[in-house]
Amino acid sequence: MQVKVSSVFRTTGWCVGALASLLASSVALAEEPDRRILPLEVRVEGGKVGPTVQTSQMPKIIPVTAPAGAPNVVVVLLDDVGFSASSTFGGAIATPALDKLAGEGVSYTRFHTTALCSPTRAALLTGRNHHNVGAGNITEFATGFSGYNSVIGKDSATVAEVLKGNGYNTAMFGKWHNTPVWETSAAGPFDRWPTGMGFEEFYGFLGGEAHQYFPGLFHGTTPTERPEHAENYHLTTDLVDHALQWTSTQQAMAPGKPFFMYFAPGATHAPHQAPSEWVEPYKGKFDQGWDKLREETFERQKRLGVIPADAELTARDPSIPAWDSLTPERKKIAARLMEVYAGFLAHTDYEIGRLEQGFKDQGVWDNTLFIYIVGDNGAAPAGGLQGVFNEMTFLNGVAEDEKVVLSRLDEIGGPKANNEYPVGFAWAMGTPFKYTKAWASHFGGTRNPMVISWPAKLKQHGELRTQFHHVTDVLPTILEAAGLPAPEKVNGVAQKPVDGISMLYSLNDAKAAERRKTQYFELYGTRGLYHDGWMAATSHNRAYSKNQPGVPAFTEDKWELYNLDRDFSQANDLAAQYPDKLKALQAIFEQQAQANNVYPLDDRGAARVINARPSILGTRQEFTLRAGAVRIPEDLIRNTFNRSFSIEADLKLDKPGNVQGVIATAGGYYGGFSLFIKDGKPFYTYNYFGSEYTTLEGTRPLPQGPVKLRYEFTYDGGGIGKGGQARLLVNGEPVAEKRIERIVPLGFSADETLDIGMDTGTPGSDRYEGNFPFNATIDQVKFSLQ
Repeated sequence: MQVKVSSVFRTTGWCVGALASLLASSVALAEEPDRRILPLEVRVEGGKVGPTVQTSQMPKIIPVTAPAGAPNVVVVLLDDVGFSASSTFGGAIATPALDKLAGEGVSYTRFHTTALCSPTRAALLTGRNHHNVGAGNITEFATGFSGYNSVIGKDSATVAEVLKGNGYNTAMFGKWHNTPVWETSAAGPFDRWPTGMGFEEFYGFLGGEAHQYFPGLFHGTTPTERPEHAENYHLTTDLVDHALQWTSTQQAMAPGKPFFMYFAPGATHAPHQAPSEWVEPYKGKFDQGWDKLREETFERQKRLGVIPADAELTARDPSIPAWDSLTPERKKIAARLMEVYAGFLAHTDYEIGRLEQGFKDQGVWDNTLFIYIVGDNGAAPAGGLQGVFNEMTFLNGVAEDEKVVLSRLDEIGGPKANNEYPVGFAWAMGTPFKYTKAWASHFGGTRNPMVISWPAKLKQHGELRTQFHHVTDVLPTILEAAGLPAPEKVNGVAQKPVDGISMLYSLNDAKAAERRKTQYFELYGTRGLYHDGWMAATSHNRAYSKNQPGVPAFTEDKWELYNLDRDFSQANDLAAQYPDKLKALQAIFEQQAQANNVYPLDDRGAARVINARPSILGTRQEFTLRAGAVRIPEDLIRNTFNRSFSIEADLKLDKPGNVQGVIATAGGYYGGFSLFIKDGKPFYTYNYFGSEYTTLEGTRPLPQGPVKLRYEFTYDGGGIGKGGQARLLVNGEPVAEKRIERIVPLGFSADETLDIGMDTGTPGSDRYEGNFPFNATIDQVKFSLQ
């Protein structure tokens, strides 16, 4: 009997009996699978089943394959790069690799992001608007409201999941920042880690930023350390190395099988850290300040044609100081911070160029759709009005001592600096637009350059594209290029409609009529609505200076109106001239907001997270960890901030020789603490923003045998960031006591972790270097809140 069989060979394995059952079925197959239902299944076709193998004919096993000719796809997403930072788009920072790619491909000058990292990444990966998938803000600011809970649902499969289900190999390298904070520990769940959302390979970090020299990395879901003694280590270089190694192996095993790579380095998010040889060429290049730099950039942009000849340079916001108003000391600090940022972007450009060249060397470039998005939002204002040596001071609302910064200028860009340039330079990196990252109302926050290359299909080279597009358009562009439909079901779950539209129509036609007619924007209450060449916007009266008037009620917001067909940079507000047009766009915004879970608007900043989302600790008042517990999210240890607490370690010191090493630590160079033993004696160090270390030191070596080492902190109270009394006890007896005058109020870092038995990342104390692993036995370490 001749039969056709359709079934599945699960990767978990199968036995002869299972195979016989598969061959016994008689379900007819179409030649082309239904790609609307994913994942596709391995099929078995034809064959003849007889009593013995001699009287049978072998069926054909048909693995899942992508459509014939489907391209490799690479999406590169940089971090915190303004529209005009790169030389390719008129900036003062040399980006020859991006220049070259733009010459080989086409450059989009009206492409938009969401104004913030997590929302942009969620929209890019899912093709849905950021609120529509719960990503209305960064994961750390998640609340219980559906547009802001940071939980990307199974009904919004990522492009990686869709491509994997259609026969692609998939990999992600770099920054993720789309896992809910309470799901980032070793307890998972791992559904919303990269490997749970369609990526077969992941090497990178989960949070919003990473130390470029000592990053907290994961391979899959397993913590992994950079080579301890690696010379000239830099994270971006490491990520490119891993990416090229992966494609080399993947193509060796399955030549011609298409791959999807999402490459998202931490660059150029703070900390701005770059090898000194990349910074040196920019010494003195920014002494003219941001006002003059902006004018110079504007003229270059017009010469390059990346802005229209009739574009206007928008005015400086009153909350940003004029460069000439700064003191000589402040100018010196600001210029140095900008020099280091320039070196960081130049170094990043070189590494992306190395990635591109690696694909060429591997012979996969010709049929690779390479989408390079130069920033997930505008340039970052997190350095405040003056710029910072340690960004965590600004994020904690603490003023940084100018003298400390001046004394450490040479360290900026190195491993002990968490530097960020001032708002003025961030504003200049977004020329000719108003505002910066976190302003969804204006293009300084949302417009980012994009370059697309596809040698096998692209007929024009070095041209500009001016159609209005949005980050949600990336997924449908990839699917159309691969000849794939947006799936109706993935893993049995019905899918939400995709919000984006394909950009492929414009790839070979600069004059193609724009297909995206409408797009809303919202972040922190700043709002915008694009429709048919017009833009309605309100900045919600947010300002960079705390001396500005308070933020109004949402009902009192002043809306602006721009005719973008005649006003590229949102320079001329036409709200008073066309009130009916403004009302029409506001009505469309209202419809879009309702449809995408934008409400309720929330402008409270960090206060929004108080009791608004789950935490790893939950309702517990104590937690116990054991040796080997490392890379635990700082979200757990922040529960000890601004209150009294204790740490109690049960140790066994029964080895001969000196006992030493870390017992418990959190944070690192930029702020943190460490409980450790050195030369047999107990120590506790509290690090206040890397500028003030308070250390308690035991008076004598610890005894051998069982030891109970306890640290107690009694908080003064009366608000956040206050001081308190600290004590060290050994087997119940005090051995050291000292006052800690002030504590970090909100967070040590954005990338360091809590560790037991060693110190991953950078050291939490100035009394040791490296991981400083504990060389005796830790039974348990108990943290108790009071």
